[in-house]
Amino acid sequence: MKKIIILFTVFLFCNTSFSQKNKTSKKSNSSSILAKADNLTLELIKNNYYLFLNNKGAKKDTLFTKNGEGNKKPFDCKIVSFSAKGTSLYCITWLENAITETKEKTEDKTQIHNEIWDINSKTGVLENIQTATKIKEIVYLDKLKNASETREKMRNEGFVFALTKDGDVVLKNKTQELKMSYDSASKKYLDVKKKK
Repeated sequence: MKKIIILFTVFLFCNTSFSQKNKTSKKSNSSSILAKADNLTLELIKNNYYLFLNNKGAKKDTLFTKNGEGNKKPFDCKIVSFSAKGTSLYCITWLENAITETKEKTEDKTQIHNEIWDINSKTGVLENIQTATKIKEIVYLDKLKNASETREKMRNEGFVFALTKDGDVVLKNKTQELKMSYDSASKKYLDVKKKK
């Protein structure tokens, strides 16, 4: 009886191992569209961000490529078209989040990326990155580390970005505020105070 059970088990094992087909795995350059407006798309391909200008019947042009770091996740991606001084421009916005943890400290870092592009000349006219970091850490109150407390603080870096109805940009932080206006001759945003 034992021999029959062993023979039957071996038969089943051989039968199932030969009857399964090998599945071929295809590595594809899968891309996910993060945001889309008119003929522009912001796509994520292998942790890199691409801004594509999709031409009719032709290959799409790559306006920019940004390297995304492994632990940063893009979200809240938007492409907004607007007009500044009679020029059609696009504001591309996305957020990235990364959390760094150690035994005694946690940093939750969020970056807000804003870029303004002129797709007719295929040039970037303004770029701004604002960083907000929530820090939570354990602080020891004595040298022997018997007593501790948890402290939380917020660290902000860069400028807060705001786009006005006229197509002007306001950048501000705790100490300063910059008002910038688009100059169609130089195809750049210039400080309003310096333009005068």
